Amino acid sequence: MPRRVATLALAALALAAPRLAAADEALWALLRAGGQVIVMRHAATDRSLGDPPGFRLDECSTQRNLSEEGRAQARRVGAAFAARGIPIGRVLSSQWCRCLETARLAFGGAAPWPALNSFFRDRTQEAERTREVRALVSGRPATGTLVLVTHQLNIGALTGVHPAEGELVVLTPLGHDHFRVAGTMRP
Repeated sequence: MPRRVATLALAALALAAPRLAAADEALWALLRAGGQVIVMRHAATDRSLGDPPGFRLDECSTQRNLSEEGRAQARRVGAAFAARGIPIGRVLSSQWCRCLETARLAFGGAAPWPALNSFFRDRTQEAERTREVRALVSGRPATGTLVLVTHQLNIGALTGVHPAEGELVVLTPLGHDHFRVAGTMRP
């Protein structure tokens, strides 16, 4: 009986694989056309550590930073975008070192934007930061694809999607503070 269950599970995966690949290709095609927004959670970190009390945004040694796997993950994202000819416009990032490093390794750098900073320790900032980001992502980027690198909590508040480390959420701007989630991509 267990062998039969395993065989059925493999058959189901084999049937689902073409649909998943087609969904990925549809997202890549959407991104190649430009005018989209990517909201990316920073790449992998040592999740057994949090940012310690008293950490400072201007001092990376006081923060939880990318692991070696996270650095490799960010480079893979950048390589995938380059290989598929995705036009990247502006890149904005949370001021946290793990976000800035993810943006640098994947996209060559980013401008820090405080609206993308984590509000984990101060939830009173959630509504205002989410409102600022929503206003930006609802408008079509002037060139290429807008990339925002931030934190899971921020992405969840904005989109309702709670991505894994390094995961990207693709948004299609609809104007007037509206957008739709076109899909997600794992590195």
